[in-house]
Amino acid sequence: MAAVTELIRTEADGSLSFGNHLLAAKSKKEGFESGGDQYKVKTYREITKLERNGMFVYESVPGTSVEHFVEDENGVSFVVEGSEDAQLTLGLEDDAEYSVEVDGEDAGKVRTNLGGKLSVSVELADVGEVRVKITK
Repeated sequence: MAAVTELIRTEADGSLSFGNHLLAAKSKKEGFESGGDQYKVKTYREITKLERNGMFVYESVPGTSVEHFVEDENGVSFVVEGSEDAQLTLGLEDDAEYSVEVDGEDAGKVRTNLGGKLSVSVELADVGEVRVKITK
């Protein structure tokens, strides 16, 4: 997997790919339309953020590159790449319990807070990329 050089794109399967963890300077793209929604991405090596219709969707510290991001009523799945281990925060349903799977391994259950944010750490330093699946 490589960084998303255009910062955000829609894949042939309808999923989103976004972020570029290799950039030294902050970059952003606003007004990207996909599936009837407007997206905004800000990214560089220290942080990656994604918003949909002005609402929080995804954040990573440090920055990451994300491919095949798919979100539905049951959760979210994607492949994430980075140069270092990363803390991911996702905007999901308020006060709900989700099962987290990282590279096919059960990482346990996590409950979102009243704002619907769920945080998970992923080890990327030695592997480069991992598949993350979060289901209700």
